[in-house]
Amino acid sequence: MPISMTKVEQTAPGLVSLYKNAAVSLDKRGLTGERAAVYLVLDRSGSMREFYRDGTVQHLAEQVLGLAAHFDDDGVVPLVFFSTDVDGVTEVSLTDYTGRIAKLNDAYGHMGRTNYAAAIEAVVEHYRESGSTAPAFVVFQTDGGPSSRSAAVEALCRAARLPMFWQFVGFGQDEFRFLRRLDTLPVPSARVVDNAGFFAAGADPRSIPDGQLYDLLTAEFPEWLASARELGIVGG
Repeated sequence: MPISMTKVEQTAPGLVSLYKNAAVSLDKRGLTGERAAVYLVLDRSGSMREFYRDGTVQHLAEQVLGLAAHFDDDGVVPLVFFSTDVDGVTEVSLTDYTGRIAKLNDAYGHMGRTNYAAAIEAVVEHYRESGSTAPAFVVFQTDGGPSSRSAAVEALCRAARLPMFWQFVGFGQDEFRFLRRLDTLPVPSARVVDNAGFFAAGADPRSIPDGQLYDLLTAEFPEWLASARELGIVGG
């Protein structure tokens, strides 16, 4: 069961508006009542520094929590921070989210390069070990292409056989040619199903209205769910 409005009001009153906006987008997509284990992957490459400093990454984490409250019943979103490698695997929750992203980012220290493959593999490992029976909905934020493009492609294509959908979100002014390529990798020659979506959030992601952001996050998830069920990747 999703988390109720009453519980959100009681445990995370600052997220009530996000929770309401997420509900509208899920209804539009025919996703009301769907279950999913929501993950958030955050880029800690050096060029991301200002997005952490000004609260943009924190805001995305809060938006993802507002969505996760509908998809899951524990109010917890696993977090994977990555740069040159995986910097940390932790979580953010309805009961512990205020200022958490900046605090964690500061604790992890040096901000390095951009290793998508390591981050993808860390999420896959966490999901497998969690024992979840719901599909995973992974919000993967970055501000540029990876240090190894071939490793990233291989990791995403391997993950296509698992009940996991990857929604990439681009921050900043990059053209995101590589992410656009990931979004359009051929099926079935490269991967068994189209398991990824992408949109560019621009130089000021916080300027995107919450409702629009949720529409963008959930745009390709229903199509993946239908295809993954047809192929037996997702049960039910």
